[in-house]
Amino acid sequence: MRLKLVPQDTSVDFFRHWKTTFGGSVVAMVLSIVAFAVMGLNFGIDFRGGTSIRTEAQAPVDIGEYRAAIMPLGFGDVAITEVFDPAFGADRHVAMVRIQAQEGTEAITTEQISAVRDALQGLDPTLTFAAVDSVGPKVSGELIQSAIISVVLALAAVLFYIWLRFEWQFSVGAVAALVHDIVLTIGIFSVLQIRFDLAIIAALLTIVGYSLNDTVVVFDRVRENLIKYKKRPLKEVLTVSINETLSRTVMTSVTTLLALLALFILGGDVIRGFVFAMIWGVIVGTYSSVFVASAVLLRLGVKRDWSKNSGDTAGTQFGVKES
Repeated sequence: MRLKLVPQDTSVDFFRHWKTTFGGSVVAMVLSIVAFAVMGLNFGIDFRGGTSIRTEAQAPVDIGEYRAAIMPLGFGDVAITEVFDPAFGADRHVAMVRIQAQEGTEAITTEQISAVRDALQGLDPTLTFAAVDSVGPKVSGELIQSAIISVVLALAAVLFYIWLRFEWQFSVGAVAALVHDIVLTIGIFSVLQIRFDLAIIAALLTIVGYSLNDTVVVFDRVRENLIKYKKRPLKEVLTVSINETLSRTVMTSVTTLLALLALFILGGDVIRGFVFAMIWGVIVGTYSSVFVASAVLLRLGVKRDWSKNSGDTAGTQFGVKES
């Protein structure tokens, strides 16, 4: 017996309220941009520059005492957060100490790191440094530039690829869906102030690939049905195409989410931001393939004579006629 998350034959009218769903997406994008402009992103050490120290101790973490011990060292802005993980034992208490980049230096020195260790071990002799990562201000600036370029180039490549494979209307729809996914992801990170680092850029590029795959599957079926149903309105063809690929879309999304949820719960704090971005990306990517890319295609329209290579070959490319 096969597991079916979606019935074999569905007839959901995805475009009954397409103006509302598409308008909701536009509003969500605007709110995300406003959140980014007002609240900004909680950039990690990769983009801000500075030093990140992961501490482990047997005694519970007291953020106030940690900060009071480090502040006399004169490092300026110091962010301290306790790290919670179900995998940690009762005697394992982890904290993340982030020290801003020091003026005139690429990173804090070994002596300064030792001074931080000594200060914290004065509170708890069992405390150890599990990991120390440093990024200079110059390098962090270059990383921001490279991250922006990588995302823009990915979108440009998608636009070109879809344009060659389909028509320009399809490429506009696909890129609109990808921009929707990226903007909403940045918006949720801005609202929740989750640390934004290079791992999240990797997640954004992965989201681009996942969402594009979903969109191309739908668009492939749309192209086939435009040949098969030449006289049907475009809205009906899009509805039929989405319903025909719905089972595949839901199954792919659910199985991917199951794996990501396991990683989010058991994978630890190090990859949690990346996994959260992927979970969010799968959800909005699936949504945008149906309610954004297809809505843009419906609004722009598309040619209906894919099979016309010459005057006497209409309807023969796939050997299918109007039904």
